[in-house]
Amino acid sequence: MVQQERVVQQFLELVQIDSETLQEERMADELKRRFAALGLKVEEDDSKSRSGCGANNLQATLEATPGLEQAPVIYFTCHMDTVAPGIGVKPIVDEQGIIRSDGRTVLGSDDKAGIAAMLEMIQVLQENNIPHGTVKFVITAGEESTLRGSRAMTPGWVQADFGYAIDSNGEVGSIAVAAPAQAKVHIHVTGKAAHAGVNPEKGISAISAAAKAVARMPLGRIDHETTANIGSFVGTGATNVVCDKVELVGEARSLVTEKLDNQLAAMKAACDEAARETGAVIDFRTERMYPAFKFDETSPVVQLAMNAIRNAGLEPSTFHSGGGSDANVLNGHGIPTVNLAVGYNNIHTTEENIAVDDLVKITRVVVEIVKEAAKAKKE
Repeated sequence: MVQQERVVQQFLELVQIDSETLQEERMADELKRRFAALGLKVEEDDSKSRSGCGANNLQATLEATPGLEQAPVIYFTCHMDTVAPGIGVKPIVDEQGIIRSDGRTVLGSDDKAGIAAMLEMIQVLQENNIPHGTVKFVITAGEESTLRGSRAMTPGWVQADFGYAIDSNGEVGSIAVAAPAQAKVHIHVTGKAAHAGVNPEKGISAISAAAKAVARMPLGRIDHETTANIGSFVGTGATNVVCDKVELVGEARSLVTEKLDNQLAAMKAACDEAARETGAVIDFRTERMYPAFKFDETSPVVQLAMNAIRNAGLEPSTFHSGGGSDANVLNGHGIPTVNLAVGYNNIHTTEENIAVDDLVKITRVVVEIVKEAAKAKKE
């Protein structure tokens, strides 16, 4: 049922539309056109003014087959933006059936492979008169910048019983059933300037205070569900002046909210201790970016996907992801959501690639999910 040549062609067309994060206008316009051409109702929210992205989030609705209006409403989500360098993508399909860029840019399979699968799935359903309930397609902007678009989405804008992001690494057939919450950490250290050669004892080095704080922090892999990192440490000045200002930016993640709270508390305690020891003033602030989600194989949203994957001729598996996606945000909005692996490789690099076979496989999987959902009972 899935037409390989068509899904590949749609994918090649999509990756050639420039849509780096915050520059999604052209991609949004093209997606509105394509979904409308397939007969779907297309709407957009007003998130752009809050997210700073180049486009609003989009939602396209495929109405239920007559008689299946009471079937569960499901949704699929992908994002329209790509990381840099993503301007002027020139895709190449090699003799082994691997699609890659010409090496100057990323390919953009993250996440235009998911969008191509969505579009092909709709055409398969329509051409083969496959019965289905209401299916929604949510395309976000700014996902690659800490989920800007979905975080700016008004809770309740997407109304669905459950759903699937098509936006994970891994072999097609695997499902990310858990992903951590993330908190950003902002640390501002204020010391006291003094001449570093004449009277350094009158100064308070913000660099020394910050270094002591970081050295006391538990960082890296805390446990199998929790990680933490300091990603930026900036303190600049002349060598003959005791540095009085340092800015640090970091993060903490965990699948368990209590563990995330404990990790942030430990990082703050390290700062407080360093401040007492050095006399510096250390301002420690956190920003919760998105919530965690965690399901197991007994969860209905997972069971349905696993059945669909088997129907597609693949072997399902589940795993816990260490990264966030729009699935985190939509779970926070109360819609059970897991993330489907797409099969792309080396994403966020100029060596990014995806196999033609995997484009076809992920499309078969989402078609089967729609068919399974049509047979399910609404909770």
